[in-house]
Amino acid sequence: MRALYARSVVLLTALLGACAGTRADYDVVLRGGTLYDGSGGEPYVGDLALRGQRIVALGTLSGHGALELDVHGLAVAPGFVNMLSWAVDSLLVEPNSPSDIRQGVTLEVFGEGESMGPWNAAMKREALAQQGDLRYAIEWTTLGEYLEHLERRGVACNVASFVGATTVRVHELDHADRPPDAAELERMCALVRTAMEEGALGVGSSLIYAPAFYAKTDELVALCAAAAPYGGMYISHLRSEAGRLLEAVDELIDIARRAGVRAEIYHLKQAGEANWAKLDELIARVETARAAGLAITADMYTYVAGATGLDAAMPPWVQEGGLEAWRARLADPATRARVADEMRTPTDAWENLLLAAGSAEHVLLVGFKSAALKPLTGKTLAEVARLRGTSPEETAMDLVLEDDSRVGTVYFLMNEDNVRRQTGLAWMSFGSDAGSEAPVDPFLKSNPHPRAYGNFARLLGKYVREEHALSLPEAVRRLTSFPCENLRVRERGRLATGYFGDVVVFDPATIQDHATFEQPHQFASGVRHVFVNGTRVLAEGEPTGALSGQVVRGPGWTGWSRP
Repeated sequence: MRALYARSVVLLTALLGACAGTRADYDVVLRGGTLYDGSGGEPYVGDLALRGQRIVALGTLSGHGALELDVHGLAVAPGFVNMLSWAVDSLLVEPNSPSDIRQGVTLEVFGEGESMGPWNAAMKREALAQQGDLRYAIEWTTLGEYLEHLERRGVACNVASFVGATTVRVHELDHADRPPDAAELERMCALVRTAMEEGALGVGSSLIYAPAFYAKTDELVALCAAAAPYGGMYISHLRSEAGRLLEAVDELIDIARRAGVRAEIYHLKQAGEANWAKLDELIARVETARAAGLAITADMYTYVAGATGLDAAMPPWVQEGGLEAWRARLADPATRARVADEMRTPTDAWENLLLAAGSAEHVLLVGFKSAALKPLTGKTLAEVARLRGTSPEETAMDLVLEDDSRVGTVYFLMNEDNVRRQTGLAWMSFGSDAGSEAPVDPFLKSNPHPRAYGNFARLLGKYVREEHALSLPEAVRRLTSFPCENLRVRERGRLATGYFGDVVVFDPATIQDHATFEQPHQFASGVRHVFVNGTRVLAEGEPTGALSGQVVRGPGWTGWSRP
């Protein structure tokens, strides 16, 4: 009935305007919604008007719009920010961003350690060789060129990125386990400076994975110092989220202090039951640093499992040199025996997510390249090991060899009470750590983590409405203005006149995630309309096909007009 009424309002408005021979005052008017402006303050009932790409009026509006929507009883908020998105390839295949747009996400932020540039010729060849279900041409070299390529092709959401610390390392050192010499480090820093001038948000790292694991603290400080004059920040998958979690937080704080930058912890977690009790001390360390004047923040996803690959179950030394060198070593019986032994042996020297999960029963295989292996999708590592009559460690090595990939893997690692508590932290934002998918081929060929379809709806449905872990105004703040302020993104993240028209209309009483680990390809529900840069990309819960997304650039972009 509400949809029928809204359509009637639109038709009546158009007819009245035509009869009067007058021109509409606005392109769009949202009438009577409950406005959550992104500040965290109390919402209020009012109208919102868009003209062109911008919000131009708020309050009780007498003028009419070319499009008028009755949104009484619905929440109207700034578009949501996905602080950790892996939609870098999914948007090249499906630019409508279905799983995220249906949750109200209007800005995808990339760059967890690896970014889509700067690339050299060898990196392009490697990226093409490692493509799986999602296939696309590589028509760019720098990070800025990639982002502009997305915008030029057309994309429903806005896009932004950090420059990857791993990416600039591989550009100069390939996959070698050694520190850069002075000349190499300067070239790495020059790549960071160029990326910042192209609009990168800062430097991102992912320190449990080879070859990122090989980078020492001083190297990361140097890269962050190169980004600092441009207003860039540092954001990191910590060197440990398990046995040395607190020491890894200390490293991030040290980098922020020494480089003079803001810093954020990617997908904050305590991996493995032995580490669940560390949350109190972790919070204390972050809040002590914040009280001392350091801008330390974090983001998270709203699930007790993480998703990565089987590389996170094997020692970094065996992966030196890249995928082919790793696979070659795994084909050697003596090396396999050593790797299997290290996979079974507790250590703080590297992050072993197989041990952190507790057993192979808590390790879910979700993404294969090989058609022959795709029937194993959705089975646990323990199940596959039993089917093959081999140990979990041998099975993991065999799968990497057979699939010619790291193999997409979900690890059940976290504690629900800690996840709930983290959602209430004032310095926490949210990221899916996933692509933006659709329940059609080629996406159906693999099982994503359900966070790809439900992370933001789960926050608003489960943790806000059902469990009251945080209030709705506060949740909206931390999905909108808070990350935009941290990123130094201009004129986004608020419902305010002059700001870009990134707006989401949703029903707080019904917004809900539906994706599960068993059936992940299920859209969330409860989001009615989404506007990106003033254009409606979601109407009554369905994509419109409009591709109005833009590149969102950081403060160092050389294209900003100067006073």
